[in-house]
Amino acid sequence: MKLFITGIGTEIGKTVCSAILVQYFKADYWKPVQSGDLHYTDSKKIEDWTENTIGHPETYRLQLAASPHQSARAENIDINLDAFQLPETQNSLIIEGAGGLMVPLSDHSFMIDLIEKLRIPTALVVRNYLGCINHTLLSVMALQQRKIKLEYLILNGEFPEDTERVICSFIEKDTKIIRIPEISPDKENIIATAKQLTITKL
Repeated sequence: MKLFITGIGTEIGKTVCSAILVQYFKADYWKPVQSGDLHYTDSKKIEDWTENTIGHPETYRLQLAASPHQSARAENIDINLDAFQLPETQNSLIIEGAGGLMVPLSDHSFMIDLIEKLRIPTALVVRNYLGCINHTLLSVMALQQRKIKLEYLILNGEFPEDTERVICSFIEKDTKIIRIPEISPDKENIIATAKQLTITKL
């Protein structure tokens, strides 16, 4: 099982959701691009929050905490899609992107282009805020246009019934729903949430 974790924007809980899925599937973890926070990367967080997880090296490690294309430019680096190769592992693999689908990796490529290159299904993390319906449906449309399979819709936190109904009515029938409660990210909570995780169909 290989799965690319993306989101409808930034700061919506992709890393926490990735940790829960890593723990649930007993998977390896890979962050293709780390922009900023090199002293405590997402890979390190996942290793701290889960049990016996193998974190594969990032393809690009960038100093500036910004969009990858901006961070790369600050170091005179050009992010090249051909540089990304799936880590070799016999285990399941959770891959976490940066921000949303249209986050630029360069002036010519975006996160969705990387997903398309890797040819693996996605999980879309959604968090409730004013505008999340618009951002979610646009993201789902973008995946559909590229014929990228949306394996899971992850509802991170609490949602009004009306919001959840509209979002879920828009996705394909074979997309599975994962509901993740609001938690503080630490090893105890990640493990407990993974044990109680339920995956449902529409």
